[in-house]
Amino acid sequence: MIQIHFTVPQVAGKGRPRFARQGTFVKTYTDSKTLGYEKSIQTYAKQAMGSTSPLNGAVAAYLHIRIPIPPSYSKTRQNACIEGTERPTKKPDIDNIVKAILDGMNGIVYLDDKQVVDLNLTKVYSATEGIDIMVIEV
Repeated sequence: MIQIHFTVPQVAGKGRPRFARQGTFVKTYTDSKTLGYEKSIQTYAKQAMGSTSPLNGAVAAYLHIRIPIPPSYSKTRQNACIEGTERPTKKPDIDNIVKAILDGMNGIVYLDDKQVVDLNLTKVYSATEGIDIMVIEV
């Protein structure tokens, strides 16, 4: 059973698709900020994979999303965030984060994100921002 572990030091959600009219056609595209974020995910995933080929069977993905504590929070509220009694209910949305991460791993960790059959997510406040990712062949 193969396990891949890596960390992405930034947290961002996938942006909404953009549309542009080209003559009588409408072109759909991904914004440059999202493309850059997915490229950075690809870089970290390639480092974790090394010379291993993308997995071609069913996989389980585990994502531990660490959101930075806003510096404007009071000491009491910051402590509540660290203790886990206050959870991040602000943007970015967890589903947009997951979409960016799974799309960024396409063709590197697995052939396509349709192979993900089990997905475990946690979104917490932390002193250090990032996403800890583990993908396991099942």
